[in-house]
Amino acid sequence: MSSFAAEDRRIRALRPPKPRVDPYTAHGSLVEEERRPDGRVERALTVFLAGAECPFTCSFCDLWRYTIEGPTPPGALPTQLRRVLDSLDGERVDRVKLYNASNFFDARAVPTSDVAELAALCAQFGGVTVESHVNTIGARTLDFARRISGRLEVAVGLETIHPVAATRINKRLDLARFDESARFLGEHGVDLRVFVLLGAPYVPAEESVEWTVRTVEHAAAHGATLVAIIPVRGGNGEVERIQALGHFTPPTLVQLEEALERSLHHAGCVVTADLWDAERLPACERCRPARVARLQRMNLGGRTQPSVDCEACGAT
Repeated sequence: MSSFAAEDRRIRALRPPKPRVDPYTAHGSLVEEERRPDGRVERALTVFLAGAECPFTCSFCDLWRYTIEGPTPPGALPTQLRRVLDSLDGERVDRVKLYNASNFFDARAVPTSDVAELAALCAQFGGVTVESHVNTIGARTLDFARRISGRLEVAVGLETIHPVAATRINKRLDLARFDESARFLGEHGVDLRVFVLLGAPYVPAEESVEWTVRTVEHAAAHGATLVAIIPVRGGNGEVERIQALGHFTPPTLVQLEEALERSLHHAGCVVTADLWDAERLPACERCRPARVARLQRMNLGGRTQPSVDCEACGAT
């Protein structure tokens, strides 16, 4: 057994029970406004698809709970997407994001027989975003880009370029491989969206914001047109184990503000803060709503906003 396989088994053994997932029903969907590199504000539909689990068992991942056991059944993903699109009832949407908690270009997660139908269902959108580990980017990526009528964007988790953390989070991501995949996408007219962690395990808490900003800058320098900063969340068992060993400190809402503000100054691309479960981030309850609202304004406007001064916690 390889060292990665043994680590995968150890991480998965710590997980709490997985909820039952119906492979023919999407977990949900939402329509929200999103700033694009050219300054336009799009209306983007995100569809949270149910399917096979990602084979890369990252130590920080919480997406496994939204996956099924075994491969995705043929026909399941088009069924999910069609039902969501039927529920739009004429609502204007510019972009669709197909997030399947795995890798869109992995045939185990997205059956080859479903690709043509998924592309046809996306025909009404000017932009299509899918997610993938860099190790599954290749010929299938270009095939899907040719099949859709809009422009393809691939969302990739770079996570962190911290030299120790990058090797210990079980991501199996070589930085040179990321750089090569980014170049490959750019040469073939495919846009690159990148996910970057705030509070990555094994990054010292006092260096957390700094390494997040450095990672954002690395993504931008290699062609990312949009970077989303995602605070690490617990709940998978492994994060709690790492925290107990002193190698993880939950990121705070104030740190997320600082990371976004600094990235807006230096990155040279669209940078946003992921506010999913923002209420779980450690923060002063008196100023939390104002800080979340500030982050929302920066996400949409792309400019820093007046800071929030709080007498209760003393943070600014």
